[in-house]
Amino acid sequence: MERIASFSVDHRLLEPGVYVSRRDADEATGCVTTTFDLRMTAPNREPVMDTAAVHAIEHLGATFLRNDTEWSGRVIYFGPMGCRTGFYLVAFGTLESADVADLVRRMFAFIRDFEGEIPAPSPRSAATTTTTTSCRRNGWARRWPTWRTRSTCLDDAHTHYPALLD
Repeated sequence: MERIASFSVDHRLLEPGVYVSRRDADEATGCVTTTFDLRMTAPNREPVMDTAAVHAIEHLGATFLRNDTEWSGRVIYFGPMGCRTGFYLVAFGTLESADVADLVRRMFAFIRDFEGEIPAPSPRSAATTTTTTSCRRNGWARRWPTWRTRSTCLDDAHTHYPALLD
């Protein structure tokens, strides 16, 4: 079996950033999607995000993205990586990291500043509700806009994957 592209990235060199993970095209329709790796931590060098924070960020991020006037019709999916070092954002179009930088910044500012009950807090609307009340999501979301708003942070080192494994 062939190794998938995301497992070919040398994670020892990966830094937090907004990476184009992959692009997929349907030949029959011509539809193109872009998957972004919104990397929150430096893998294997920083702690992973706790489950409660990841779950709260997932609910708030999805809510923000589905309600954003510019992007709601283009966003297909927002959700966590199993390794808990970041999130995937999938959108229609042939996109680059710079195309979604402002959207991602605004989303994390929304998550950081959100007050009140996390969306979908009941067993009727979510598969598990024991992990959606995390205040720790504020710390993770606060970290994002801090380093993402400086123009130097959208350089190649934070938008293009580092060396690939053999």
